[in-house]
Amino acid sequence: MKDIINPQIEQYIEKHTRQESPLLRQIASDTQEHPNAQMLTGKVEGQLLRMLVKLVRAKRVFEIGCFTGYSALTMAEAMPHDGEVITCEIDEQVAHDAQNYFSLSPHGYKIKLRIGHATDVIRAVPNDLDLIFIDADKENVLSYYNAVKPKLRKGGLLVVDNVLWSGKVIHPNDSEAMALDTLNKRIMVDPQMENIILPVRDGVQVAMKKP
Repeated sequence: MKDIINPQIEQYIEKHTRQESPLLRQIASDTQEHPNAQMLTGKVEGQLLRMLVKLVRAKRVFEIGCFTGYSALTMAEAMPHDGEVITCEIDEQVAHDAQNYFSLSPHGYKIKLRIGHATDVIRAVPNDLDLIFIDADKENVLSYYNAVKPKLRKGGLLVVDNVLWSGKVIHPNDSEAMALDTLNKRIMVDPQMENIILPVRDGVQVAMKKP
């Protein structure tokens, strides 16, 4: 992932953002050995998710793209005892690793991990979700958005990762950048949504379904 913010500023932000739990630090450290380690949500974006979960008092969260479980566990830690995170992952091996981490956490019982393609999992997800986090294959982000938006409650938040795609969305010339650019434009003009794109890591889209 290409830097889109001055690396010294990134370091300052990292240093001055509240530390995550020991288990989350372990997940982050272990994931560095994975060939796709750049897919890790990480501390700064994780703390953003944590704050958003608390701000909307989320009890029902749906995540598309679990990877090694960092973001799902971050959100679960921020939720009340009766909260639930439904997360899906298509890669069985990383899903297995994530489930092992969840079993080590006192908040792990809040997480329901589904293995399979997101389009199949979405059909079984309940309505009136408080927060949806999309961090999966970028070519299908618009399809995911269209499928999950009806399940988001009014006043709920939709969060999408990597929406700046290392700056390639400015002049999109690959399928992922074009898909993300299309999504960003769609959300901006969607009459049901209010949105902002934050330059956190590789860009985070935060959209609220209007009350």
